Amino acid sequence: MDLDALAADARGLRRAGRRAVLGLAGPPGAGKSTLARALVAALGEEAAYVPLDGFHLSNAQLDRLRLRSRKGSEPSFDVWGYAALLRRLTAGEGGDPAREVYVPDFDRGLDEPVAARHRVPPGAWLIVTEGNYLACDLPGWREARALMDDVWYVDAADAVRDARLMSRHTGHGRTTAAARAWVDANDVPNAALVRASRERCGRVIPADG
Repeated sequence: MDLDALAADARGLRRAGRRAVLGLAGPPGAGKSTLARALVAALGEEAAYVPLDGFHLSNAQLDRLRLRSRKGSEPSFDVWGYAALLRRLTAGEGGDPAREVYVPDFDRGLDEPVAARHRVPPGAWLIVTEGNYLACDLPGWREARALMDDVWYVDAADAVRDARLMSRHTGHGRTTAAARAWVDANDVPNAALVRASRERCGRVIPADG
């Protein structure tokens, strides 16, 4: 993966009069957030990071919807809120690059979304956003995808992703057995849904490193 070349390609998305949006889709553990942060660091104040994970539903809402055991699945996100933020960033007052916008994130230690952890600074013309379902042909996700100038699919070998996911889950308090059960029952089916969206992406970025 040539970060300089990817950053140059991202710069090619620049559009006059409004912010551009680059989406990074891909299965759990593929390396989307790592690549997104690296691109934003390479581009400096030209770019800003907007993670889908800030639009996880809270545990209280997941309990209400009986989705706690499927946290991280497609219906466990506020996709319409996510699309509204992208719309704000690219059109109307919020699309003014001179205006600062605050962005939520997900705190894995708290296991809850948190408000205003990230910011889109004045002058940032490129939004780099990442999340599993950005290219899915499903209600809400289609509307969000229409606001993106391009979507790249970030992929990694199943064994690499599995090791990353196990490390992630055990690192946040699950036993090895509980982590294994969560990966098999939740992350694996989520990945299968995401793979079906691969052909809707502009390019595939291997991220096995």
